[in-house]
Amino acid sequence: MRLVIVGAGVVGASIALRAADAGHRVTLLDPDPRSGASWVAGGMLAPITEAWPGEEDLLELGTAALRSWPRFAQELTGRGHDPGLRQDGTVVAAVDSADRAELDTVADFLAQQGREVRRLTGRELRGLEPGIGPNVRSGLHVPGDLAVDNRKLLGALHRSLTDLRVEPIRAQAVAVQPGVVGCVDGGQVTGDVVVIAAGAWSGGLHDGLREVIRPVKGEILRLRARPGSLPPPVRTVRGLVEGRHVYLVPRDDRGLVVGATQYEAGFEPGARVSGVRDLLADAERLLPGVGDYELVEAAAGFRPGTPDNLPVVRWLEPGVLAATGHGRNGMLLAPITAETAVDLLIKETV
Repeated sequence: MRLVIVGAGVVGASIALRAADAGHRVTLLDPDPRSGASWVAGGMLAPITEAWPGEEDLLELGTAALRSWPRFAQELTGRGHDPGLRQDGTVVAAVDSADRAELDTVADFLAQQGREVRRLTGRELRGLEPGIGPNVRSGLHVPGDLAVDNRKLLGALHRSLTDLRVEPIRAQAVAVQPGVVGCVDGGQVTGDVVVIAAGAWSGGLHDGLREVIRPVKGEILRLRARPGSLPPPVRTVRGLVEGRHVYLVPRDDRGLVVGATQYEAGFEPGARVSGVRDLLADAERLLPGVGDYELVEAAAGFRPGTPDNLPVVRWLEPGVLAATGHGRNGMLLAPITAETAVDLLIKETV
């Protein structure tokens, strides 16, 4: 089967790799593969700490995806390309009493769902991560959540595709019909099936996604510890600071990714000063030592949101398959989405 995949982010690239391994001829389209939500993501693989009452289906899907991740990472490493998987777990910190109450709600919900989570005092949290500040009074320890270096992962996927002679074509898709992708330059790319995996831009490519996919903007920062600074935490540190969510994900190069704001602003370009300010202030409330770090990058990305926060992985019509709408869980759900998409292709051809 000749497959055209629109979008070379982590989801599109994972599908391309699975499809190429299955013997399909793959064409991958993306105007700039080193951009989009995959390039600016924090890399948390955290269905447990992302859980919230009423989102049981998302928790189940995320937990299944999490189980697939060590095997997926090992496969990429076996191809000679390390995706940067971290298996140190997550701690969640609360600053004030309202934040503590929200964490209690999450912990109670997780306990009802049979998920492993341990409530900790501030002192116990600092026993795990000494850099956590004195303002943190309580929190949770979730050892099962993972994290991945998003840029290492994207590089590992693209290098694996290069090994299979699949190179992205730098083209901007503007419309999808069965077997045909129209591009901004007026040209067309054809195949037997088109897979729409263009993240937040998917809604503009097909009428079946127009009212389903919307962009959700978020700022994210990349910091690096200076010589003599306190080192970054070993685990991912998530926190609630006066009701605002913030996360700090360590990187191997003494780096730290801080994110992420979340709000509706369409495709508004660039990072807002207010978003960067809040992230830095909240990060410093949790880990005071980051005030000494170097600010390496401030960027904004667009998550592909859906009304129920669940991804859209299904046929839109014969010849057009959607694999989008992963919201804040694109990294987590990429391996299971790729398997599902290829299974749908197989069923279509038998």
